[in-house]
Amino acid sequence: MVAAATVTELPRAVTTRDEWITLSDGCRLFCRIVLPRDAGADPVPAVLEYLPYRLTDGTAVSDATHHPYFAGHGYASVRADIRGTGNSDGILMDEYLPQEQFDACEVIEWLADREWCTGAVGLFGKSWGGFNGLQIAARRPPALRAVVSAYSTDDRYADDVHFMGGCLLAHEALSWGSYMRGINALPPDPAIVGERWRAMWLDRLERTPFFAEQWIQHQRRDDLWRQGSICEDFSAVQAAILLVGGWADGYTNAVDRGVAGLTAAGVPCRGLVGPWSHGWPEIADPGPGIGFLQECLRWWDYWLKGADNGAMDEPLMRAWIQAYAPPAAHQSMRAGRWVGETEWPTPRTVARQWYPRADGGLAGEPRGRPARHDGHTDQLGGAGEPADVLITGSANAGSDAGAWCPYGLVTDFAPDQRAEDGLALSFTSAPLAERMEVLGAPTASLELTVDRPLALVAVRLCDVAPDGASLLVARGLLNLTHRNGHVEPEPMPVDRSTVVTLQLDFTGHAFAPGHRLRLALSPTYWPFAWPSPKPVLMGVSFGPQTVLSLPVRPAGLTEPPVKPFAAPERTPPAPGHVEFEPWRTLDRDLATGRLTLDVGGRERTHLNDTGLTFGERLNRRYEIQDGDPLTARVRCAGDHFLERGDWRIRVRVRSELTSTAHTFLVTNEVDAFLNDIRVHSRRTATEIPRDHV
Repeated sequence: MVAAATVTELPRAVTTRDEWITLSDGCRLFCRIVLPRDAGADPVPAVLEYLPYRLTDGTAVSDATHHPYFAGHGYASVRADIRGTGNSDGILMDEYLPQEQFDACEVIEWLADREWCTGAVGLFGKSWGGFNGLQIAARRPPALRAVVSAYSTDDRYADDVHFMGGCLLAHEALSWGSYMRGINALPPDPAIVGERWRAMWLDRLERTPFFAEQWIQHQRRDDLWRQGSICEDFSAVQAAILLVGGWADGYTNAVDRGVAGLTAAGVPCRGLVGPWSHGWPEIADPGPGIGFLQECLRWWDYWLKGADNGAMDEPLMRAWIQAYAPPAAHQSMRAGRWVGETEWPTPRTVARQWYPRADGGLAGEPRGRPARHDGHTDQLGGAGEPADVLITGSANAGSDAGAWCPYGLVTDFAPDQRAEDGLALSFTSAPLAERMEVLGAPTASLELTVDRPLALVAVRLCDVAPDGASLLVARGLLNLTHRNGHVEPEPMPVDRSTVVTLQLDFTGHAFAPGHRLRLALSPTYWPFAWPSPKPVLMGVSFGPQTVLSLPVRPAGLTEPPVKPFAAPERTPPAPGHVEFEPWRTLDRDLATGRLTLDVGGRERTHLNDTGLTFGERLNRRYEIQDGDPLTARVRCAGDHFLERGDWRIRVRVRSELTSTAHTFLVTNEVDAFLNDIRVHSRRTATEIPRDHV
């Protein structure tokens, strides 16, 4: 797909320069600027991408596909290393701190003052660069006019690698912290910073913290998470925002909430959601890809150059309504169609309710509570109405969940959910008589009973094909102690019926005639959610208070015009050679009940221009014993390296997360080597109280 998107002819010739930006406290940030060669005589706006991922190695290949393209179309395209990363000075103390945002405001001011800049500046980025694009916009640097934010979040607690529905994300929290510890332990490039590289490296090794410890210490939505969450005050943003998401990505909910919140606050914005995973929309799997870089140019031409190009005439929300595809661990393409909504939340969807039934059905109207059956409800013996069906969570439930944040790798997506459905309480509708389009965030209201004060529920919506294959459409998690909010958890009443409501992920999906809906519920979802301290017996009661509500687009809607997207374009990647091999293996020991999931990858990249070779080998192991949630364990191993001639760097990181009924234990080991001689070694072990998790 990359080759098909590559263009070599640009409207304007470009030139590249490396610069140091000295901040007010003396810290120097390293940046690379690509701009039109004639920008000195004909100034242009600047667009900034601001990341911690090491621009002269980690992102060098992909940076070459975007920055020259934007420069060739009349922008100074700038990529900067955040303080404490890559070749920049200082120490990175955590994600998304105010220091990161203040530094960016100074960088924007510096760019606006260059002789080759018109004084208008834009921001763009995906993931970290999408996050801080929104956060910086909320700081209101005067020169910032427009932001393109892809795969980001407006709420750092609700939608990021740390927590989901108040559940600790075992799948991501430790592994992401371990990965960041590894790349932050790599040195700056001696060819860029000179002789001081070693002193900078040793300082980073000594002072850079292990971020995951702090994340796990903050299990509620407190000030740590509110900082950097623009949902706290959407009106703080003044720049125009283009929010971009993908249905296969982990961050799509921010487009739903963000477009609604920004619009209500009077901030000019547009939302765009395609089928994509966590890759740039011109090349990401699943496709179809779009001319995303042209979309960025159109946005910036309007806001930074004043072009009358109709960028704000597009529908407020453009979304790809996906059709069914056979479930698989990788999908290169998803059939569907583009639709537009001129208001968001759209008033054009109709809430359609589906009610679970005792026979395992899912119907459009509730039935009265059935008589007790099989004696199961007596097991809870509660004072309130008894539950109608019961389930004890299995350690295997969740093992076919796929990646929390897929990158489109061959191992990433959730496979056929039939095995998962069999481990859950599953309710399936009759075959649909006609097509049903869903666009929005489904909600589930559940009348539950649990036998433990600490419990969770995982909810999945699936599309079941006539051949029985079950495709995951949307899911949601809720730590039941967070049922009334994420600030002050409350233990669940034991053996008493309690109604809880949770929102599933924002989705756009078309259920075809003859297909069936399936609602699946489970008190476990490993390794997405860290398990409750003790096995939970969960009961579900039928009736009007247990209901799945879907935002359905009625048939025959008049569709606002959605302008066709241009074909994908990008400039060629940096010359070199990239090798990559991912893996995902699952082992179930039938004799012991032990479940082991290994997820990892091996990458090696050589850059021809600089002679630098770099890469990593990463592995995450998730282990648990069925029936004993306190055996849950996450182990992360990362080996990162840099090589040029006889200069060889290796960083070894090992991290582990376990728990008792009352505490989490986080361990971390970092060893750094120069030419096979160890120059640094650190071991930490931190006990953290469990706070209603």
